[in-house]
Amino acid sequence: MKSKVKITAITIFSVALLFFVVLVYHIATAKPVVYDNSTMQISRIDFKEPLDTLKMKEIHRDLKSIPGFISDSYNLKKGILVYFHDNRIADSKTIYNALILKGNYKADRYIISKSLASNEVCPVMNKGSLSYKFSKTVKQIFN
Repeated sequence: MKSKVKITAITIFSVALLFFVVLVYHIATAKPVVYDNSTMQISRIDFKEPLDTLKMKEIHRDLKSIPGFISDSYNLKKGILVYFHDNRIADSKTIYNALILKGNYKADRYIISKSLASNEVCPVMNKGSLSYKFSKTVKQIFN
């Protein structure tokens, strides 16, 4: 009985150690993914009128016809449209004005405050989390 418990404990410890070594190796050798989206910008329009799916399809068709538009996403309940565009071709004001001219919608272009724009944001990890601190420490050790 004692030998089975000992073997089980050693096996569990060995597997846990193996997983830990693989995790550290992965963190140490992982290269950051580089995306060439330096010209892609995200913008938002807040609609004052209630929207349904037919109205959103019309808005989507109007947006697709505007040069520089890439893709969009919307929240019908809140009346918010978020869209991506190429800032080499058109900025958010140009796209907003073209959309309003096409459909005469009751909407406002969302403009972020300067204090909010200056905040550093990482959508993937919380900088105070244990996983972020662990990864940062492993990277510092192997770099």
